[in-house]
Amino acid sequence: MKRTRLKNILLISLLSVAFVFSANTTAGEKKTEFKLRTIVIDAGHGGKDPGTIGNVSREKDVVLALALKVGGYVEELLPEVEVIYTRTTDKFIELKERANIANRNRADLFISIHCNATSSSRVHGTETFVMGNKNFNGNFEIVKRENAVILLEDDYQENYEGFDPQSPESYMMFNLMQKAYFSNSLSLAEKIETDFSTRVNRHSRGVKQAPFYVLWTTSMPSVLVETGFLSNSSEERYLNSKSGQTYVASGIFRAIKAYKEEIESL
Repeated sequence: MKRTRLKNILLISLLSVAFVFSANTTAGEKKTEFKLRTIVIDAGHGGKDPGTIGNVSREKDVVLALALKVGGYVEELLPEVEVIYTRTTDKFIELKERANIANRNRADLFISIHCNATSSSRVHGTETFVMGNKNFNGNFEIVKRENAVILLEDDYQENYEGFDPQSPESYMMFNLMQKAYFSNSLSLAEKIETDFSTRVNRHSRGVKQAPFYVLWTTSMPSVLVETGFLSNSSEERYLNSKSGQTYVASGIFRAIKAYKEEIESL
């Protein structure tokens, strides 16, 4: 009985001290404000990896143009934000290194830009992915295609510790997703697709989850944007046009700006 009373007294004392300390901290210190200071923009594929190929263009070229436009808007209109590119030329960058660039620079945001493809020439529209396994089977073909760049790398079996992008079993480890960044990643993805739909007048296929390696290994909110289908001739022309690239890049930029305003107001 005495031991129980002693435990209760000690517990109350500890709670009291914690309350006083918390109150003093709140009164004496200003809350640290979060700022979006660094963003990494990743143009998918490059070099010996062309990505998907349309009738007149290659994914690696289209997404590089888009990435540089998005970054240019950020540099001009949000000068307080540092922009880091994973590539600015037609250069092959290993998938793991793309995430490492973001992690080494302690980026606050990672955006990977891509073009889509499918066997049907009628399919069109944008979609933005966050890290997750929801509807894995439905998205497996695009996951395999985007992760297959690993197979072009030297010593990929050693570097990726046996991970096989073609094997569904290899994705079991992706269940250890970065839940800490999920809500912020989802917020940005929703803003991108909303802007595409309402401002850019694109057909949005929505926000989706998929275990892309590059999203799994980045230590910050991250999204992968599929800007359209090169397998659709009309959409391919749009994505290769100056006006189309301007509209798409502007949509991504506006979403970044809205996301920045949102998180910095919390």
